[in-house]
Amino acid sequence: MLLEAIYHHPKRNWAFGYNDETIFLRLRAKKNDLNTVHALTGDKYDWDRTRQLVPMSKFATDGRFDYYECSVKPTHRRLKYGFLLEDGEERIWMNEDDFTTLEPQNADSLFQYPFLNPIDILKPPVWVKDAVFYQIFPERFANGDPSISPEGAETWGGTPQRDNFFGGDLQGILDHLDHLNELGINAIYMTPVFKATTNHKYDTEDYMEVDPHFGDKKTLKKLVDACHERGIRVLLDAVFNHSGRTFKPFVDVQEKGEASPYKDWFHVHSFPLEVVDGTPTYDTFGLEPMMPKLNTEHPEVKKYLLDVAKHWIEEIGIDGWRLDVADEVDHAFWREFRTTVKQANPDAYILGEMWNESSEWLQGDQFDATMNYPFTYAVNDFFVKKVTDAQSFAFAIGRQLARYPQQASEVAFNLLDSHDTPRLLTLCGDDKRLMRLAALFQFTYMGAPCIYYGDEIGLDGDADPGCRKCMEWDTDKQDRELFDFYRELIALRKGHPVLRDQGSITFLEAQPEGTSLAYERRSEEEVMLVLLNRSDEDHVFELDIPEQEWQLAFGESQWSKGAKGLHAKLPPYGYAVLKAAPARSVKPA
Repeated sequence: MLLEAIYHHPKRNWAFGYNDETIFLRLRAKKNDLNTVHALTGDKYDWDRTRQLVPMSKFATDGRFDYYECSVKPTHRRLKYGFLLEDGEERIWMNEDDFTTLEPQNADSLFQYPFLNPIDILKPPVWVKDAVFYQIFPERFANGDPSISPEGAETWGGTPQRDNFFGGDLQGILDHLDHLNELGINAIYMTPVFKATTNHKYDTEDYMEVDPHFGDKKTLKKLVDACHERGIRVLLDAVFNHSGRTFKPFVDVQEKGEASPYKDWFHVHSFPLEVVDGTPTYDTFGLEPMMPKLNTEHPEVKKYLLDVAKHWIEEIGIDGWRLDVADEVDHAFWREFRTTVKQANPDAYILGEMWNESSEWLQGDQFDATMNYPFTYAVNDFFVKKVTDAQSFAFAIGRQLARYPQQASEVAFNLLDSHDTPRLLTLCGDDKRLMRLAALFQFTYMGAPCIYYGDEIGLDGDADPGCRKCMEWDTDKQDRELFDFYRELIALRKGHPVLRDQGSITFLEAQPEGTSLAYERRSEEEVMLVLLNRSDEDHVFELDIPEQEWQLAFGESQWSKGAKGLHAKLPPYGYAVLKAAPARSVKPA
């Protein structure tokens, strides 16, 4: 066996508390190098009586590595552990410092999980596992109160520009909650609603006031209460990395320079504040002069922003925060932010905007989840852009699962497009067959799926500003067939807990150069088999799975008993979800 490829670390995604009594252990090894893996576990103060070998199963794989996992419920919430590795020829023990052929006789040299302290465990809100999110860009969703529209607001449905307005507001969202209920949505995320100068509102002028073109606090409270009455949770967008150029403290620094009492609220390199050769003399979001970066290490800034976070939860009753540009804010601030938010509402969902691997923020002291853009890339590369094959896609998903603690994957914010990307339909080249396949994977995978407003009725649009066009409310111009697809897809997810709560995922077919996928979601209560054909030709699946009774839960397929277990045929761009009672474990691809 290749010992250099074997890896474990007693923290992060390799050894983590899942709940108050369960610890997960993980190990990485060279792909197809090991036959069996066991964890040797016990209590350091009671080793002889608590010592046990716990089988580890392969829960994920990618192009180079296999990832093994087991869960342990230690007798006294402490754990000493090592690993037994076997490849059919060698039998090697792994401790904290080395590999050896000798079985450890005590716990001295082993890895340690010192104590399962409940406060250290990442405990996301349980409701997020059942959530189906809907992202709303308020300025473009619906104009419910024309009397507060910005001066010069254009006719609804016109061409979106980076600086034009159409009058979308909070009343417009209130007026269309029936649409969300009919679709099956039970959580919404709104981009910023606070006072700002732009249509996107990411240049905050006043964090304590609703933008007057959207409404006021009374309207926002009415909207949140109406959503709650319908079983819909509400997330607001917090822009704490930077403010806008009209934010009063920044205006003061612009006017008074070094004499301003707010000069340390920002990261100023030199005065006066200006742009030299395209670069501001102060830190900003990107190089955008109108978005000065806040100094979140400054005590007054920190207090102000934490008061903002608490205020909207306590006064308006929101259910959590989406955090803009979260990875550019210091970790110490986010730790205090979590404490503040969870004290105000222990069930609040804290969602960080991340575009890359984000395990550092998912250790139980900062965020509950992140916007899962690596998931977005993987799904779009295979289903939409067709630049990867089935095997590469399965590997990308396996790598994602191995990166994070289990509970973080269960509440990850899984999106396929947003206000920052081209719309899904446009990415698909207007091919709704591809769109359906991508959405089907999104909704049959663990984590909380999110629909960007209008995707469900066929709204298209390229990158900003095209992706931010007005919602179409004329039903004659909506794709109601696509709407029904999403509605039925949401109902499928809601009707089967295995699709949203701890159900494992195993790829049964994902071939190199392949265009079709077969995977199962499995729990103790049920098994779901998902078949997807991203080809313009019929595809036949011959799956080595136990013989059992299958029922069609979604889509269409012809299936029968085959030479290996299940024979199924899908038409071009076809899909099917089959359900069955649990049988014995299946063999992964």
